[in-house]
Amino acid sequence: MTAVVFVHGTGVREPGLSALVARVTAGLAAQRDGLRVVSYAWGAAHGATLAAGGASLPPLSGTTRGLGEGPAGPAPGDGTAAAWAALYADPYAELALAAAGSGPAVERPPGSVPPQQCIRALLTALAARGDTPAAELGPGLARAATDLASHPLLAPAADALDPADLAALAARSLTARLTAAALDADSPLVPVGATRDAVTGRIAEALGAPPHGSERGLRSYLLRTAGAVATRAVERRRRALTEAAHPAAGDILRYLSRGAAFRDGLRTLVAGLEPPVAVVGHSLGGIIALDTLVSAPLPQVRLLVTAGSQGPFLYESGSLPSLEHPAPLPSHVPAWLNLYDPRDLLGYLGAGLFPGRVTDVAVDSGQPFPAAHSAYWTNPAVYRHIVDRLP
Repeated sequence: MTAVVFVHGTGVREPGLSALVARVTAGLAAQRDGLRVVSYAWGAAHGATLAAGGASLPPLSGTTRGLGEGPAGPAPGDGTAAAWAALYADPYAELALAAAGSGPAVERPPGSVPPQQCIRALLTALAARGDTPAAELGPGLARAATDLASHPLLAPAADALDPADLAALAARSLTARLTAAALDADSPLVPVGATRDAVTGRIAEALGAPPHGSERGLRSYLLRTAGAVATRAVERRRRALTEAAHPAAGDILRYLSRGAAFRDGLRTLVAGLEPPVAVVGHSLGGIIALDTLVSAPLPQVRLLVTAGSQGPFLYESGSLPSLEHPAPLPSHVPAWLNLYDPRDLLGYLGAGLFPGRVTDVAVDSGQPFPAAHSAYWTNPAVYRHIVDRLP
C-alpha cells in the first residue's frame, strides 16, 4: 500500500488541519483506492507562537504600516480574475458602482412596487434557507444575504439596473463575501473558480437571474476599479501578512532560523512507514519536504510533490537551508513533481534550476491571488497529476 505523507503549509492549525487532511484524503481516494494518507502536523509541534502573548506588537492605529508597495494583482489581461479580486477585497464594490450610476430619485405612481422590494424579498427567502445553497464556500450565506437585503445602497442600485442584472450582482456580492471571509481566516481550503462560479450561478437563479446569468456585467463594472479596491484589501490584511502575530509569517521565520526540528520530525515519521512513500507538501510544507529529502537519503520515499512552494526560489536566492545554488540536486532525491497555479504568486518553478529532475505542471484554479494559493486542494486536477505519478 502506498503511503502519502501530507505536509501542510504556513499558519495551518486545528481545526483547519483536520478539514484539510480530510479533503486531501478524499481527493486522492477519488482517483485511486487503497492509499494511506498520513499527516505531518508540524504546526502544532514546531510552528510559531507568541510566547508573551503579543507583547512585542505595537497597537493598531488608524493608518497602515509596513508594505508600501501596491498589491500583487492577477495575471495581466485576466479581466475576470481581476474583477473577482476586487470583489474579494470589497464584496459591496460592485453594488456601490451600480448605485453611483443611478439617476435622481423620482416619484412613483401610487400602488407601484419599488424595484428594491422584490430583490429584498428574494434575499430574505434565500437567508431563510440557511447556508446550504453555498455549502461549498463555507458558512455565512444566511448572514450575508440578510445584511445585503438591508444594505442602504441596494435601493439606488435597484433603480439603476434591470432585475436580472441586479440578481447577478447580488449573487456575486454574496459569493465574494464568503470567499473573503475564508481568506481573512487564512483557510487552507479555498474553492476553485469553477466551484465559485457554480455557487454564484445557483444563488443568482434563486434571486431571479436567468440560468448562466451570474456573470452579467461583472467585468464592465469592476475592471476600472479593481486596482484601487485590491489595494484596500492588501492594507486590510497587512498586519496578517507582515507581523509575527500571524502564524503564517511566524512559521516561515521560525523554520528558516530553527528548521532542524521540523525536518527531524518528518524524517522520523517517514522512517516508520513501509515503502513506497510519497511526500506531498504545500507552500512551506513543500520546503520542509524538499529540505528533508536533500539533507540525507530516505529510501522509502519514491516521489516528492510540492504545490505552491517557494523551494525553487529559496534555492536560487541562496536561502534554502539544505542546498545552496549552484549545487546540483543530490542523486538520492526522488522524482519531483512541482505543481503551481499561474496566478499563485507564491508558487515557483524548479525545472530550469534542476534540469531533468523536476517536472513543473501548471494547475489553474481560476482564482486570483491570494485565493489561488489556497485553492490547490479543492482542484481535481491536482489529485489527477499526483495519482498519475504515485508509485
